[in-house]
Formats: sequence, C-alpha cells, structure tokens
Amino acid sequence: MKFQRVPLAEARGHILGHNVSRDGRRVLRKGRRLGEAELLELSSLGLDGVYVAQLDPSDVDEDQSAERIADVLAATGNLVAHKASGGRVSLRAPGQGVVSIRRELLLELNLIPGVTLATLPEHSVVVVGQTLATLKVIPFALVEASVVAAERLAAQGLLCFQSFARQRVRILVSGAEGRRERLLGAYRDPLLRRLEALGVTDVGVEYVSLGGEPERTLAAALGQHLDVGVELIIMVGETATMDAEDLTPRAIRQAHGTVEVVGAPVFPGNLLLLGYSGRSAILGAPGCVRSRARNVVDLILPRLLLGERLGARHIAELGLGGLLGGSEHGEGGDTAGREHE
Repeated sequence: MKFQRVPLAEARGHILGHNVSRDGRRVLRKGRRLGEAELLELSSLGLDGVYVAQLDPSDVDEDQSAERIADVLAATGNLVAHKASGGRVSLRAPGQGVVSIRRELLLELNLIPGVTLATLPEHSVVVVGQTLATLKVIPFALVEASVVAAERLAAQGLLCFQSFARQRVRILVSGAEGRRERLLGAYRDPLLRRLEALGVTDVGVEYVSLGGEPERTLAAALGQHLDVGVELIIMVGETATMDAEDLTPRAIRQAHGTVEVVGAPVFPGNLLLLGYSGRSAILGAPGCVRSRARNVVDLILPRLLLGERLGARHIAELGLGGLLGGSEHGEGGDTAGREHE
C-alpha cells in the first residue's frame, strides 16, 4: 500500500487518506473510496490534489482483514462477531460465562503490525451480548501475509467464551450452636447473591454446630455432600483457615479429600483454602466474603463453576493485581482482624 498525495485526476478508485471539511462541516470522511461523485465534491472545494491510500493487488482492505481475523476468533472461541466498520469488529458473548485468554498468543497477535485486539481482563464474567473484545485493523489495508499470520494465531484458541456448567453448590456454615443465627445471617446472603449473579440455582445452606469433636463433626457433614457428588462445597465459619493443620483442612482430609492451597496472595482474601475430593471442589472462604466488596472469592468462584481445577500455581498467579482492597490505609488496613482476611 502506498500513501501519498496525487492529482485529483489520478485519485479515482483509491481510498481518501484524510477528512475533508467545508465551513467547519465534514464533507468526506477518510477511508472512503473515491468515485465520480467524491471527485466532483473535492473539485468544487477548489482542491487539485488529495492524499490517498493506493492498495497493491496483494493488499486486503481494513474491513475484509478485520472480518477474516474476527471470523476465525469467533469460530474457535464460541463468540459472536459483528460486521466490520472502519476496520473494527466487536466480539460479543453468546451467553453468560467467562472469558479465557491465551496471553502468549494475544501478545503475538498484537505484535503483527497493524493488528490490534483489546480484550476484557482474563476470567472476566460476561453476560449475553456483552462485548468481550474489539479487533481493530489500524491501516487502510494489510498485506495478505499479515492477515494469514493473524488467522493462524486466532485459530489456536487465543480467545474463548465458556459458559457455566450446571452445578450443585452447598454452603456449610460452622460454629458454636449459640452463634447459629448470627453466622448464618452474616454468610448466607452475600454468598447466595454471588451465586445467583453467576446463574447458579441449585444451592443449599446448612449450619454445622460444632461441639466437643469439631473435626469429626465437620468431616461428617462434608462427607455427606461429597458422597452424592456435589460439585462445589463452600465452607465458612467463625474463624478462617490459617494453617494446613487447622480445623477445616483436617476435616477435609478426614473426609478423604485433599488440601491443595492454604493462603492466597490476594487482599481481601489472604486466608483462602482450596481442596478437592474426586470431582468435587471444596472452597474454604475467608471472612471477607461476608462483604459485597470484591475479594478472592470473586476471582476464583467463576472458574470453579466452569469445572476448572485450580491448584497452587493458579492461586499464586493471582498476586499480580491481587491488591483489591486499596492501600495500607484503605479498607481493613493493618488493623483488620484476621476474620476479615
């Protein structure tokens, strides 16, 4: 593609390279193909030359380039691609779910000169029709080789939409019998609202009264739900887990589960616990889940509802951007009680 000023007589069929205005009003928009009517308009303005983009036979114009790349992204990622305009295509979600991104492929795509793809943050929750990415071809055309390279990257699952699976969720609230109503009131509504927002309808809440043998009692309550294959169990209570030998992880192991993670580089939400038993995930939620403020549970709950099996490395990766609650003088601060962590 050549971009240069040419006489009006040589501009026919080429792409206008700049906006043209008269008396403060735009007459012709850049990117427009110049035909007879456009040339007459330009001549009436007293112009004898104009900047144009002259495409070579091997060039693919901006809209065609954008649509070709977007069509591959849509086909491989379960997305909806809209018609290109000005070299831009919006990619939208076909339903409620989560955005998955292969970061290394996104980087490679955006290193192709003239190709840009801007996305929502990875693992964002989206609803039907929401724009989750926008593809923009910067110049008026790309060479065929660049389009093919972008299509090849797009075909590797660079950007994907995943819908939530139908899952059963059970919430176990544990503590002393005398605190039953207080703890149920503190945890039940915030967790139910989170799950409802993610489209989960099969939810049960149970209070586990802890007496003289708390580990055994908690393990028995947990085991009842594991035995019937409940996909996600959320455990909350009077105190959050601070050690791999704390009450909740011991109860998980007694119920024949495994403990994968104790602690997360996320605030609010440092005192996270994550374990598994077969295909069931067990989430030990920290006390901050009682607040509607964004915390570690909001980061991992959508992924668990997809059926993703998160391990220590996945949780460690949350440290970059894991400060969700402001500065050291912000929410909680250094004086926050451990129950809020």
